[in-house]
Amino acid sequence: MSIVEQKLSSLTAAGQFDICAPGECIHVLSTAAHITYNRRAGGCGRMLKVLLNGYCSYDCAYCSVRVNRERLGFSPDEFAEAFLRLWHEDLVGGLFLSSGIPHDVDLVMHDLVETGEILRCRGYDGYLHLKILPGAARADIHDAARVADRISINLETTSSDRLGCIAGVKDYQQDILKRQAWVAEEKPEGHTTQLVIGAADETDAEILSCLAGQYRRVRPARVYFSAFRSLPGTPLAEHPDTPAWRARRCYQADYLLRDYGFTADELKASLDEDGFFENRDPKEVIAADMMPVNVNTATKWDLLRVPGIGPKAADRIIRLRKQRPFTGPADLARAGIGGQVAARHLTFGNRKGTIQTKLIL
Repeated sequence: MSIVEQKLSSLTAAGQFDICAPGECIHVLSTAAHITYNRRAGGCGRMLKVLLNGYCSYDCAYCSVRVNRERLGFSPDEFAEAFLRLWHEDLVGGLFLSSGIPHDVDLVMHDLVETGEILRCRGYDGYLHLKILPGAARADIHDAARVADRISINLETTSSDRLGCIAGVKDYQQDILKRQAWVAEEKPEGHTTQLVIGAADETDAEILSCLAGQYRRVRPARVYFSAFRSLPGTPLAEHPDTPAWRARRCYQADYLLRDYGFTADELKASLDEDGFFENRDPKEVIAADMMPVNVNTATKWDLLRVPGIGPKAADRIIRLRKQRPFTGPADLARAGIGGQVAARHLTFGNRKGTIQTKLIL
């Protein structure tokens, strides 16, 4: 294995809490010895997720990079050459490039941007996601937005107080939120962020409030969630792991906020008395206390509150019921809705709202 392959092998497995688990952003790369093939990579496709530098001087208590004493890293030219070789061989289809911060943030951001610029100048026209580091200069954010398809800066957690519990160097307001506002201005709706669930002992109620603020202020294209996993050698090595289902519930709540028109206050009705989600779909928990919805007269807003009905299905229902009213659960198949989940929360009266019943003498 060459030195470049050794670096790739190490630096593609170093980012524990960036969008996916380490090694899972490479798909169908079985011919590349330095890449781990993982059948569960799914939607990550053939995107290479890698760190430009594998050493970091920051003190994030949950991060594997902080305990890495090998000062492995690429220069922009070295990495660009390695990546382009993989790309020309059709082994990768996209790039997610982040970095540890071994020294000055500005120098590392300069290298990230320069790497992107070299790739573009050498003909790479595929997907490029560049990570914006805490404390990055506005000029570097501008240049990253110009060269990349997507950029992102991680929130990590929900507030200044929570960040202070797990990262003493970063300033939540200045290093993260201020930079995120710049990111949003430079790449409107072309940026994302991420939360590490459970590392700072935040509640799901805090997460909901944080998400609502995100979509109100900076409108990220997506928010990603990583369930905390304890790592040997870190200050949180003895901290309990976050169950994977909790991150799934956060994703479901995020979809309801972003795409279904739910409010944070509505979603808080699905929390327990301590402010946490149950291991159930939040939409089903809320619907259990709602009156059934008349499929033939309900607004799109009301239909979206029915489990099993999303935005596309709601639009189909509204279109199809103009042609012929829905008379029972079997009719839901016309709108592409299968199973009994939705039917339990619907009634099938006519357009005037009267309920069709069978008279028994």
